[in-house]
Amino acid sequence: MNPDDAFERILASLYEAALDDTRWSAATLLIEEALDASGTAIGVVEVGDDDVLNARVHFARFLRRGESVQDLMHEYFTVYHPIDEAMPRARRLPHARLVHVRELYTEDELKTSVAYNEGLARLGGQNGLQTQMRGPDGTRIGWVISDPDRSRVWESAQLRFMERLLPHIRRSVIIRQTLAASEALGTGLAGLLDNDRIGAVQLDRNGRVLEANAPALEILRRGDGLVEGDGTLDAVLPADRSRLRRLLARALPDFLGEAPSGGSMTVQRPSGRSRLGLHVMPVGDAVADFGGRRVAVLVLLVDPARRPPINAQRVAVTLGLTASEGRMAALLAEGLKMREIAAVQGWSEDYVRWMTKQVYRKLGASGQVDLVRQVLAVDALPRR
Repeated sequence: MNPDDAFERILASLYEAALDDTRWSAATLLIEEALDASGTAIGVVEVGDDDVLNARVHFARFLRRGESVQDLMHEYFTVYHPIDEAMPRARRLPHARLVHVRELYTEDELKTSVAYNEGLARLGGQNGLQTQMRGPDGTRIGWVISDPDRSRVWESAQLRFMERLLPHIRRSVIIRQTLAASEALGTGLAGLLDNDRIGAVQLDRNGRVLEANAPALEILRRGDGLVEGDGTLDAVLPADRSRLRRLLARALPDFLGEAPSGGSMTVQRPSGRSRLGLHVMPVGDAVADFGGRRVAVLVLLVDPARRPPINAQRVAVTLGLTASEGRMAALLAEGLKMREIAAVQGWSEDYVRWMTKQVYRKLGASGQVDLVRQVLAVDALPRR
C-alpha cells in the first residue's frame, strides 16, 4: 500500500478509536502493518515534580497483531518493570523524541540487564523504538514500537512515518482522557449531544454547525470566547480567530487534498475567565458519504470554570429535603444568587429566603457556606 494511503487510513482509525475503544485494536494493527512491526505498546504515567523514580503507571496496553497480550503485560510489570534500568531515562526524554530502545541502556546493561535480556526479549522489544509525550495534568504518554518483523534495521522512511504519527497518537489519548473526565466514553456522536459535562459541536463538511449540546450552546450564547456567526464556529478575539480557522480547515475533508487531521488549542475569553480548551477531530469517512451533509468534524469544548449541574433529586433524597428544597439548595451550590433562583424556578425572592431558612434548620447549617458545603459533599459521592 502507498505510504500516504496507509497514513490516511491510520489517521481515520485513530480518531475513531478516540471515540470508541473497540476500534483501538484495528488502529494498532494498521500501524503494525505500515511499519512492518511485531507489536506496539502504549501507556500513561504520572510523574510528580519530575520524580521519575516514583512515577505511577495509570494505564498500559501491549498489543501484538492488533490483539491485547495481557499475560505478557502482567509479567513485565510484576517482574521486570521494577528493575528496568531504562524506565527513568525514558521518562526524562524530551517531548516526542523517538529513540532506539538500546540507547536507553549502557553498554554494560545491554549485557547484564535482566529487564533487557529477558523481559524485552519475551516482548519482542529489544530492537524497538520508544518515545515519551507530554499529557495533561503532569502525565506522560509513552509509545513503543516493537522489533521490526523482517529486518533488524529501522529505515529512515519508517522513522519519518512514525514521527508523522506521534502528534495524532498523543491527541487520540488526550481526547479519550477528556471524554473520560466528562463521563462520555463510549457514548458516540449522538450520546455526546446529551452529555451535560462537556461541550460538543458537530460541523458538516463545509464547516457549518449541524448540532450542539447544551453546554456548547451556553458558551456560544454568551459569546465569551466562541461564537456562532452565520452558521460557522468562530473565536471572538482576533488573536485566536485565524488559528481556529486553520485548525478547523485541516479537519475538514478534501477529496483531493491531504487526509483531514485534528488538533487542540485554547481560546482566550473577554470576560477574563479561564481559557476554553478545544479539541477538534475529523469523524466519519470523507469519501463514502457521496457529498451528503453529515457530521464531518467534532469539536469538544472544555470549560475549566464550569461545574456540571448538581442532581437536585439526589441532594433532596440524601439530605432529607423536599423536592423544592433540593432544587433550591442545588442551585445555590451552583453559584446562583437568590434572585436568580427565584427567576429560574418562578418563585418570589421572599419564598426563596424563607425556604433557605427552613433548610438551614433541617440540616443544622450555620449559614449559606455550610449549606453549600453539605450539598457539594453529596454531589461528590460516587454515582452508581
